[in-house]
Amino acid sequence: MRLDAGIRYMLFASLMFALMGVFAKLLSQTMPSLEVVFFRNVFGVFLVASTLVKKPMRHTGGKPLLLVFRGLMGFLALLAFFYNIAHIPLGDAMTYSKTSPVFTAFFAWLFLREKMGVAGWSALLFGFAGIVLIAKPTGLMLDKTAWLGIFSGIGAALAYTAVRELKRYYDTRAIVLSFMGIGTIGPLILMAASPYVDSPELDMLFGDFVMPAGRAWIYVIVMGLFATLAQIYMTKAYGVTKAGVVGAVSYSNILFSILLGLLIGDPFPDWMTWTGIFLIVAAGLTVTRVKTS
Repeated sequence: MRLDAGIRYMLFASLMFALMGVFAKLLSQTMPSLEVVFFRNVFGVFLVASTLVKKPMRHTGGKPLLLVFRGLMGFLALLAFFYNIAHIPLGDAMTYSKTSPVFTAFFAWLFLREKMGVAGWSALLFGFAGIVLIAKPTGLMLDKTAWLGIFSGIGAALAYTAVRELKRYYDTRAIVLSFMGIGTIGPLILMAASPYVDSPELDMLFGDFVMPAGRAWIYVIVMGLFATLAQIYMTKAYGVTKAGVVGAVSYSNILFSILLGLLIGDPFPDWMTWTGIFLIVAAGLTVTRVKTS
């Protein structure tokens, strides 16, 4: 049986996202996560900017602060995500980031007055239960990577919620550039400030620039290529297939990340982690079904 084109596109995009994570993890062995985020975004800036030559942006505008907010939240969520990629198994980092649909539903209820319903609130509860199982807190305390994992989902959700409003005022490329532009400039500012900050607990926000050498340059280029392909095919998937179907298939990203993580030395997930992954996926699928029914 031949798979629907949108499903094939999303499966490919999910694999590309997982491969991007692999090379981000490899790069994190020789440079701070902040710098990895910089290289991840700078490729996108040039790619999107190149499209403006043939087709200039046309939009009404009028929401500059919301545009900056979207870019800032997206950048901080990506920074938390890449920090976790460097410090915990790739599959765990990806799973944390996939809590964003659940948080998006919550923020749409909070800010856009959309209904959550019993299913939506249940999904939020399942999502938090899944986070706890993956984090395996000592007592009632979550560690730094767990909190950053939660923020990677919350930050992405805030960014997505802002996008839903910004689409009424801005060209899509302007919205993308707000994220990638801040995600390029932000790391440069933070790396420049790093020599003046002596706070090890803030290592996710600061780091000295390390000039890539030899194989690292290959990793940088390949990471940028996989990230670009992932964005392109994800967009194509949403363009040809129902959002609910594509959203469900996107969770294959977790499985790809676990399998690829094993190849680069990540431990095999234990039963608590698998249960947490199941709960987070179930929560995301529940939200997707409610939003598309």
